[in-house]
Amino acid sequence: MRRLLLATAALLPALAAEAACPPDPAVAATAGALLAGRPAEPYPDLSMADAECARAKLVPLLAAELGRPIGYKAGATGAATQRAFGLSGPVYGVMFESTTSLRDGATLQLTPQIAGVSVEADLLVRVRDEGINTAGKDHVAILRHLDQVIPYIELPRVGLGGPVNGPLLVSVNVAARLGVTGTPIPVQATEEFAARLGSMTVVLSDDTKELARASGSALLGHPLNVIPWLVGDLARNGLTLKAGDIVSLGGFAPSVPAVAGRSYTLRYEGLLAQPVSVGLQVR
Repeated sequence: MRRLLLATAALLPALAAEAACPPDPAVAATAGALLAGRPAEPYPDLSMADAECARAKLVPLLAAELGRPIGYKAGATGAATQRAFGLSGPVYGVMFESTTSLRDGATLQLTPQIAGVSVEADLLVRVRDEGINTAGKDHVAILRHLDQVIPYIELPRVGLGGPVNGPLLVSVNVAARLGVTGTPIPVQATEEFAARLGSMTVVLSDDTKELARASGSALLGHPLNVIPWLVGDLARNGLTLKAGDIVSLGGFAPSVPAVAGRSYTLRYEGLLAQPVSVGLQVR
């Protein structure tokens, strides 16, 4: 009897965590609010485990409207963002077809469905093959399993009413919604290319002023350091990266609200011989 009681007691924390996962109707209500542009009601007293459970339920509901999953976005890969959300490390969400649906020079209409969308300096990579999951932390080894680096302005939308902490951010799939892609850059699996990724300067501007400037090192010390972190966190959830997956490496600087009537340009200086850019207009 004593053994049974001890075993039952050991299970209680896990059972409590499972029970605290937001119920299906609550997650469906969150999905409906996010897609309609209404503020979603934050889940109360959410642990990170509960948030990950909510994300798993939310993703297929969002995919019905935003398109099939195409990869993953890393969030809070910079120290400032981690502090803002009370996090000790990065988090991830799932990217959909809509997350990369806009092309360089596109016009974004600020419809009610995307009210509160922001503009963020980001960068994408595309996975060449599944060897990425065992590439380790060496930058050149990682580059061997990537085939494209893609300029990217992310257009995230948190969509929650009230203050947002780390678990709440995860519960809404790390705010993945829209984004603008530039011309893909073929990956060079060399020390030089890896060094340029880490030392490049990323500049976000609108048509009136510079909004943010950061080094490639703003993302966990080097953009490619995001990959082994993501591989490890996906493995913890029984997932792996696959050929063709798109990975958003995270925001080089805090996002800024999208303002109607403004044009935004994201420029990467030092990545190639000439600056590379991607832009959009907001209406």
